[in-house]
Amino acid sequence: MGAASSSFSELPTNDYLKKLAGTEPLSSIDPFWNQLLSFSFLSPISSADARLLEESTSSICKNLALNNCRTGNFGALVRNFLVRATELKASTQCDDNIFTWQTYNALFIIRSLCKYFVENLSEELILQQFDATNEPEGETEGSGSLTEELMNSLAELLVDVPVVSFTYALHLEALNTLLVLLSIQMYQPQAASNFFHYRCIMQGKCSIHACLLMKALLRNYINQEKCPAELFKASNNSSGMLYNITSSVASGIWNVVTLGMGGGAKKKEEECFNEALLSNQSILFILVLANHCTGERSLNNPYRQALYSFTNSQDESSNSNPTQAIATFKLDFSKLYDTLCITLKDDQTTLLLYLLLHRNAYMKAFILSRTNIDSLVMPILQILYHAQDRNSHHIYMALIILLILSEDDLFNKAIHDIVIKTVAWFKERTINEITLGGLLILVVIRTIQYNMTRMRDKYLHTNCLAALANMSSHFNNLHPYVAQRIVSLFAQLCKKHTRLIEQIRVAAIDGPQETLQENGIKALESDIDQDYVQDLAVLEEVIRMVLEIINSCLCSNILHNPNLVYSLLYQKELFTMFRTHPTFQDIIQNIDTVLSYFSSRLELNGQNLSPSEVLTTIKEGAVQFRKDRLKKFPELRFKYVEEESPEEFFIPYIWSLVFHSSHMYFNPARIMLFSLAVS
Repeated sequence: MGAASSSFSELPTNDYLKKLAGTEPLSSIDPFWNQLLSFSFLSPISSADARLLEESTSSICKNLALNNCRTGNFGALVRNFLVRATELKASTQCDDNIFTWQTYNALFIIRSLCKYFVENLSEELILQQFDATNEPEGETEGSGSLTEELMNSLAELLVDVPVVSFTYALHLEALNTLLVLLSIQMYQPQAASNFFHYRCIMQGKCSIHACLLMKALLRNYINQEKCPAELFKASNNSSGMLYNITSSVASGIWNVVTLGMGGGAKKKEEECFNEALLSNQSILFILVLANHCTGERSLNNPYRQALYSFTNSQDESSNSNPTQAIATFKLDFSKLYDTLCITLKDDQTTLLLYLLLHRNAYMKAFILSRTNIDSLVMPILQILYHAQDRNSHHIYMALIILLILSEDDLFNKAIHDIVIKTVAWFKERTINEITLGGLLILVVIRTIQYNMTRMRDKYLHTNCLAALANMSSHFNNLHPYVAQRIVSLFAQLCKKHTRLIEQIRVAAIDGPQETLQENGIKALESDIDQDYVQDLAVLEEVIRMVLEIINSCLCSNILHNPNLVYSLLYQKELFTMFRTHPTFQDIIQNIDTVLSYFSSRLELNGQNLSPSEVLTTIKEGAVQFRKDRLKKFPELRFKYVEEESPEEFFIPYIWSLVFHSSHMYFNPARIMLFSLAVS
């Protein structure tokens, strides 16, 4: 870190940067640009180093912002980049590494300056920085908005320039620059359509590339390309791709191409480059593109449309007779599915899967047809199992994915046919030979119990129980431990119900009294009593759903669930307290009927039966049990429906992911879109 810090400290006194930010106007074709862009700049890929860089260059950025309206130097830099970017496709084909490196340098400086503008200026003033020019009128006439020209050029770069070892950093910087320009949303929270940058990308020249850009971004994600090995070799290694460049320049080039990692600590270097950075930035940009400008009729979002309608390049049936007259593209669903399965750990990948499942009917059908669906479900269950290490939004998205999957009957059947031999991450007890469906039930019940003790969120309860309810009629050959946990959940809810009833009874006897709350505000205990009543209503809804889930399983598949019957019999006294309760009476009747039938069968076989004998008796009795003795209830069917204004949830969430996961530094003191109280 010391080497990086000392390099950063030299930047404010760099003569070339001082000239760029100074009072002397520079033409876009001035020889100065070749000199500036041949200099070595450290481009950090960690937010900590990015912060050091910004602090080191803040005076340069401030001076340029003050002087640029007269000099137009920022616009000259952008135009210089645009010329280089236009020529770049040809240069990559002939392996012109130096030209690519200089183009990258130009874009890195542009991004750094844009970052300062976005965090410190209004959009109107940002546009003035772009539009300020000292060029002769003829040279800039007809070029349109320079902001739009830059954004369009970056989109074309991502689409047209192949990702190879010496263009990897350039692609990364193109994504970073676009994210920075659109990050204005973090600092000025209002409808995205109000911002020129968003209107530009949604309906300007950029929108022409919507399908190809979305395809390129998804391909970046699928390929999971790590930073090429050459990018973090020591700068004095002459065997790298730039070996033919003179040694006096080589060390500077290596510092640029290595994104500032050449002088960093080896451990940190390896950590950063083991990550597929281009894939990560591509997902973040997909999420930003697809979730803004979604509610305005006057502003179409072509990227969202492209993401929700692309089809499988390997499916011949989707290649003919299109039924939709919309722009789309084709992608290999198998490769996308495999990549989702192996990378489903972080928020952004989970959110991408959610969007594909919820909105792209082709991808949803493909996922649900997989015979190795366990490859997708297991990572989701791990996310839920480690809920204490996740943020609430991530837990919600994982649960919603399960809920969407549970809407499909074939999925609900298939998960009970897939046997998981061992589950190393499940620590409560050693489980061998459990079905995927059984493990799913265990993890969801555990999530409910975690929520009861920690989060106490009704919305989370609802999603958990809705998923279990959808699956309940397909519960099959439940593992003994799974059956125990279902009944244990009911027992835990019963205890909570008893405590709440007692608290309400005591409060009613004592009468209303004034009490001092933790925040120092005095309140009548009658207000607190009302909270008890509301808690009781929510709890009784949850208990009702658990009973309905048990009842659904018994009515649909009692023959293949002897372990559930065994567990119910073992704790049958739990159901006694609700026999006369108006909320549960009807559903308890069915469970009582089952318990009475099997209890009588056990009594006929004697008093001292072993567990195996009890189970045998249950299996024999289940064959003769008549289902018409049970009252019929409507089939449990829950369907996920997105909120009316989903952008209110997704936009702050997505930008918080950019803040935490993009390896860029955003000044938390200036962010207004979301709270950073808990980072």
